[in-house]
Amino acid sequence: MSIVLSHTGYGKSEIRLVKVTRRRHGHDLRDLTVGVKLEGDFDAAYVDADNTGLLTTDTMRNAVYALAKERPIDPIESFGRRLVDHFLGAGAGVTRARVDISEHPWARLEVGGRPHEHAFQRAGGGNRVATVAGDGGGVDGIQIEAGIDDLLVLKTTGSGWEGFLRDRFTALPETSDRILATIITARWSYNGPEIEFTAAWRAVRQTILEAFCDHYSPSVQFTLHHMGKAVLDARPEVERISFSLPNKHHLLYDLERFGLENKNEIFQATDEPYGLIEGTVERSPA
Repeated sequence: MSIVLSHTGYGKSEIRLVKVTRRRHGHDLRDLTVGVKLEGDFDAAYVDADNTGLLTTDTMRNAVYALAKERPIDPIESFGRRLVDHFLGAGAGVTRARVDISEHPWARLEVGGRPHEHAFQRAGGGNRVATVAGDGGGVDGIQIEAGIDDLLVLKTTGSGWEGFLRDRFTALPETSDRILATIITARWSYNGPEIEFTAAWRAVRQTILEAFCDHYSPSVQFTLHHMGKAVLDARPEVERISFSLPNKHHLLYDLERFGLENKNEIFQATDEPYGLIEGTVERSPA
């Protein structure tokens, strides 16, 4: 039996990049985490201890900072594409480059009712993410995926869980009125490379939030499909969208033993274990 090296790839992860753009009337702050992965013909390094064809991961890190200095990093999808193009040309053995970017939002502090010029606080509402990959095939060889991480949402009513399969291990009671809480992770693909990325991302995020609110949810599964369909109906440039939705349980706490009635007011929030619901909604072929 012969032994072969079937796949190779390497890169630099968790590159923390903060860029301050110093304008006359205030500073702009961008805070990113960048990951780079290269694939290609690197067999010699793995098999023959020959490193002559390898770009060092330290060089990858340096390139991220240098290109961030030379060009704007907004939108992150365009910055990712510039990095992909750079790394595809960085070595003869590179056949595919992938860049993952997560943007951590900051908001200006307010002083005397006015935004401060250079003081910030970490903003909520989820991290903007993007993945750009390319194989050197021009526009057709570029894949761009956008998304959201860590978007915590909750509604105090308008959700239930009834009619589910029961067996001898089922103890959960049915309810038509519960707290629904989840941390939205979403990824979506565009049907072309020429997109107004920032406007599109904001519009998709807003559509997801509105769809989370605007219906009675009989299950997290139903809400996942409802949000995905709302995005595809509203945004023709989005080809498909995937969600990962942990069910952050809020359990009605038993107060009867203390002689108190709990009318859907007091809950125990739990972190583990939790249900995890995932799915993809996409356009069907014509």
